[in-house]
Amino acid sequence: MHYSATHMWMLANIETNILRYEQEKLLKQSNTLYVGNLSFYTTEEQVYELFSKSGDVKRIIIGLDKVKKTACGFCFVEYYTRADAENAMRFVNGTRLDDRIIRTDWDAGFKEGRQYGRGKSGGQVRDEYRQDYDPARGGYGKVVARP
Repeated sequence: MHYSATHMWMLANIETNILRYEQEKLLKQSNTLYVGNLSFYTTEEQVYELFSKSGDVKRIIIGLDKVKKTACGFCFVEYYTRADAENAMRFVNGTRLDDRIIRTDWDAGFKEGRQYGRGKSGGQVRDEYRQDYDPARGGYGKVVARP
C-alpha cells in the first residue's frame, strides 16, 4: 500500500501528539525530579541533606560523564510521594547548593542509562559550548569556532 506524503505527515503528527500526551501524563504522576546546574563536586550526601528537608527521599541518582564516570552536574531525586516532590519543586528550585543556583524540573522517572550525560564528550549538553571559566564545572567549556 502506498501512502501520500501528506498522509505520512499526518500519521507522524498523530504519533508525536500521542507520545507528548503520554509524557505529560507520566510527568503529572511522577515523584521524580531532575536537578540541574550542580557543581561537578557536589556529593550525593549534600543533595540528600537539602532535598530530604522537603520529604522522604527514596533514592538519588547522580549524573555521570559517560566516558570518565565522574559527576557531570545533574542528578535525579526520587521521593516516595508526589506531595514531597511537589514540596521540593516549590521550595528547593532556585536555591543555592555548593555555591551554585540549582534548578529542578519534573522528570517522568529514572530509567537505566539516563544517569549519563548526553553531550559529545559524555558530559552534559549545556556545558558542551560553555566559553566561560567555571571551576565548579571543571574549568573552561569547549571553545566553539565562530563563523
